Amino acid sequence: MAVDLSPIDENLLAEIASMHGMPKGAFNIRKDGQLVERHSSAFIEIATKTDNPGIDIRIKDGTKGETVYIPVIVTKSGIKDVVYNTFYIGDDCDVKIVAGCGIHNCGDEASEHDGIHSFHIGKNSRVRYVEKHYGEGEGTGERILNPTTNVYQAENSFCEMEMVQLRGVTSTVRDTNAELATGAKLVLIEKLLTHGSQEAVSNMKVELKGEGSSVQVISRSVAQDDSVQVFNPLVIGETACQGHVQCDAIIMGNAKVKAIPGIEAASEDAQLIHEAAIGKIAGDQIVKLMTLGLTEEEAEKEIIDDFLN
Repeated sequence: MAVDLSPIDENLLAEIASMHGMPKGAFNIRKDGQLVERHSSAFIEIATKTDNPGIDIRIKDGTKGETVYIPVIVTKSGIKDVVYNTFYIGDDCDVKIVAGCGIHNCGDEASEHDGIHSFHIGKNSRVRYVEKHYGEGEGTGERILNPTTNVYQAENSFCEMEMVQLRGVTSTVRDTNAELATGAKLVLIEKLLTHGSQEAVSNMKVELKGEGSSVQVISRSVAQDDSVQVFNPLVIGETACQGHVQCDAIIMGNAKVKAIPGIEAASEDAQLIHEAAIGKIAGDQIVKLMTLGLTEEEAEKEIIDDFLN
């Protein structure tokens, strides 16, 4: 073990990866740009990159029922951590990947983590990816997270990505890019909560290159106070394929939300749909919950939690 974990570290890991102690199987824990601890398994190998900071994760053909954890935590004010993680997932796999980043900043300088993740998913494989972002700390320094996710899916593969931003992140720019081969299916689920003067931008570009490929994009967000959100997804259908983009947002206070769902068809057999809805919490919902004994603040929280989940 290169770095010991403090109670703050353990709390961050619990928030972003539901980790309580070291997990079983393959995992890599990174803190303030350094390795904390790493383990490979019989079917999953994790190795340090030779060209960039970060790791290569290689999952053998036929691996099923395993979970790999790769969380990152930042606890120093003024640090900028950049990491490149590349996943090579073999054919006929069924695995879960748990990532995420938590920042605890008690200083007056910005703390930032930029994670560039690339996924090469083999034929007939199934992958579930969960990434949570979270910020905390009493300092005035910003907590910045700028993730980039690149997905390359081979024939008949399936990938579900759940990308969640919890409270406390000052600003984020998320870029998600995907290319799907024949029969590949992708589900992108984004859950976002901003408050105060936070800003969040989410850019997506999904290219449906193979016949029978499909994507479903689901974005649910809540913008509170003076925060600003921009959702900018683009689905491109190049053959007989299916794409559906759905954006639902709740706006509160003086917040601003901009949704720009885009679809492009380069084939007469492409079936693409987009929809977006932005609105406030209905007053009758709050009144109904208040009749059950909740305060107005508790009722709002209950509605938001239910909406995001």
